[in-house]
Amino acid sequence: MSSAPKYKRVLLKLSGEALMGDGSYGIDPDTATRVSREVQHAREIGVEVCIVVGGGNIFRGLKGAAAGLDRSTADYMGMLATVMNALALQNSLETLGVDTRVLSAIPMASVSEPYIRRRAIRHLERGRVVIFAAGTGNPFFTTDTAAALRAAEMNCDALLKGTQVDGIYDSDPATNPDAVRYESLSYMDVLRQDLKVMDASAISLSRENNIPIVVFSIQTKDEFVNVLQGGGTCTTVSGG
Repeated sequence: MSSAPKYKRVLLKLSGEALMGDGSYGIDPDTATRVSREVQHAREIGVEVCIVVGGGNIFRGLKGAAAGLDRSTADYMGMLATVMNALALQNSLETLGVDTRVLSAIPMASVSEPYIRRRAIRHLERGRVVIFAAGTGNPFFTTDTAAALRAAEMNCDALLKGTQVDGIYDSDPATNPDAVRYESLSYMDVLRQDLKVMDASAISLSRENNIPIVVFSIQTKDEFVNVLQGGGTCTTVSGG
């Protein structure tokens, strides 16, 4: 495997659950530090990294709506949860000496910069890690869709989704020991088979902008960098 990175600029999509560690709620500092080290290593090999993080470890809009909250209100609450996660990641990264900026789609001048596309690109060009918070800033859109949107806006070479499993399977590997992992899929394969790796809006947006989606396990040590270098275990969604 070559040590040269396969991509120059990537967007890393993390679920809020990826920051929980072994807990059932909230942010585990050790897990945030481990993920931050993965990002630090990516920067060290010359890859520009921006991040979209979900908020499901703190509040999930759909569950709030199902419990009786107005859907828009619930989604805005979920967006605020992503800001908390973004600030936690920023703290972990900067503790490691990685220059980081949080840009929020909902203006919060006391804790973050407002999302401005040209400013975000400038931060990336200066070697900073950029964390996009508050999703798209609109209700009814998931952070998966926000990830696809920001990847397109930042002219990223790929969208890497760090999950709890090492790729996309034909069924849930947690419940089916015979589940088969795909090495590669087309965007249309994912849509036709209704594979639940990302929502349809995110897949369609990535397809329209020809941005490959690489699904890998963020729980596996050094896997982020391995995938960036063309190795590791993952599923790539592209073409078609």
